[in-house]
Order: sequence, then C-alpha cells, then structure tokens
Amino acid sequence: MVNLLRFLTLIVAFSLSFPALSGDRSNTRYPIMMVHGIFGFDSLLGVDYFYGVPEFLSEDGATVFLTAVSAANATEVRGEQLIAEVEAVLALTGADKVNLIGHSHGGPTVRYVASVAPHLVASVTSVGGVNWGSPVADALRDAIEPGSVTESVAAAAANALANLIELLSGSSHRPTDALAATESLTTAGTLAFNQRYPEGVPQHYCGDGEPVAANGVHYFSWSGDVSYTNVFDPVDPFLAVTSLIIDDANDGLVSACSSHLGLVLNDSYRMNHLDEINQSFGLTHFWETDPKRVYRDHARRLKSLGL
Repeated sequence: MVNLLRFLTLIVAFSLSFPALSGDRSNTRYPIMMVHGIFGFDSLLGVDYFYGVPEFLSEDGATVFLTAVSAANATEVRGEQLIAEVEAVLALTGADKVNLIGHSHGGPTVRYVASVAPHLVASVTSVGGVNWGSPVADALRDAIEPGSVTESVAAAAANALANLIELLSGSSHRPTDALAATESLTTAGTLAFNQRYPEGVPQHYCGDGEPVAANGVHYFSWSGDVSYTNVFDPVDPFLAVTSLIIDDANDGLVSACSSHLGLVLNDSYRMNHLDEINQSFGLTHFWETDPKRVYRDHARRLKSLGL
C-alpha cells in the first residue's frame, strides 16, 4: 500500500511538470490583461513588451490580452484608456471581469481602473510598480526648472520618442505628455494618487496592503531588488547607474519597498526592472527563476482563488 501511494505521488508530481499531461492549469476564470509601463507598448516590430510571457501563459491554458495605453501620459489618462480596452475585452470574451497585471507605471494604471470601475476587475497585480514614487522620477523632475526652455526641449524630445514608439507599435494614443507621466511617478505625485485611490496601498512604506480591498478586488505585487543581472544585457549598466539614486534595495528604477501593494508575493527576486518583463529578449539572471514561470505561477494562483 505504501509503495502504491508513493507511486501515485510520483505520477502526480511528474504530471504537474508537464501541462499537456495534467491539463490546462493557467486557465483562469477571468481573462488576463497585461499593461505596460512608461515608454512601453503592447508589441513593437513583432516583439512583445512582456517578452515571451503571453505565449508561455497561453500554452498553459490562459486567455491573455496585451494592452496598448499611452506610452507617456498621466496615470489617470492611461487609466481611462485602459477602461475602454477592458470593456472591449469583456465584450469580446463574454467575461464579467478581468485580471489586470501592470508593470512599472502600469501598476498605478491598473490600480486606477480597479478603483473607479471595480465591477470590471477581479484582481490587480503590480509588477515593479511605482506605488510609493520613484527617486529616479524625482531626480528627473528636480533637474529641470518648471517653465524653462530646458523643460520644453526635454519634454518635446521625450514626447517625440513616445510618439515614435506608438507609431511603430500601431497605437494611436497621441498626443503624449511625458512631463505629466514623470510627475505622476514622482514621490509627491504618487502619494497624491494614493490619497485618491487608496485600495491595496499599505498603511506605511514597505508594509503590506489588504489582499482583498473594500471594493472586492484582490491585490498582489512582486518585484526584483538588483539592478545588474546579466553581463550580456546592454541595458543593465544604465540601470546600475540609476540604481545609485535610490537609497534602499531596488531594481534600478523602483525600490523594492515602493513596489509593495496588497499581498506582497516577493520583493527580492534577482531581477532588475526589465528582467521583471523578461527583457532584454530574455537576458535575465542565470540563477534566478525564469520570469515567465513567475507569471505562470501567479496565473495558477489566480485560478486557485477562483479568479
């Protein structure tokens, strides 16, 4: 009898390693919508922002949609754009709600939707989200005098980049407003946003928020806490430099503590801000969990919760 039980246990463990044998396991009740950060896109010249993640989830049974909100604009503006996309997905799928996953500026963007239209949202997951501001955004804002010629030139250049990204990705959320986006991501801008939309936000910096807020939405978050992870990734040196602006553990752009929202699943992955979306092109830490598997495990978590 003991040998039979052991044999059955091994069979179950083996089958869980192969979704094709165990059946779809990321087929959540509600569709998953993935939301990019600042200067982001859904797919650019055939490359997904969440590199390889949607396909990985789909192969495991999930229904996944990539969204395309403004590459650079205020959180509320991006949030209103996202509401329209959520409604389109609901009409297409016949679902009642969606599971929103937002990276970086996508974090507060999905939070906005859940706050103003909770009937549309089952869960919010913030990945490397700017939920308590970013000192990098603070430094950028403080370095340029408001109303100066320098501000105008810098804003024009950033808007041109954002518009180019939207053009190449086939998006149409123009005109963009990089200055408004930056101000949304500063500490002052984020704290003011938290006052207006407090659901899931911890009571104190580096704390945990309510896993299920009063609006009935489930809140989760996770992030990395290192900036340089792969010698072959050309972006890592830049993140290593920007990480010096932040006093505590961070992913190069956002501190681990600032990323906290709702149930904090992990804030110390050996991932930087781009590794969290499996960029650049899958060049992540050799000895850390594959980011795609982190998303898959979370999709399975959502399914287990009936979401």
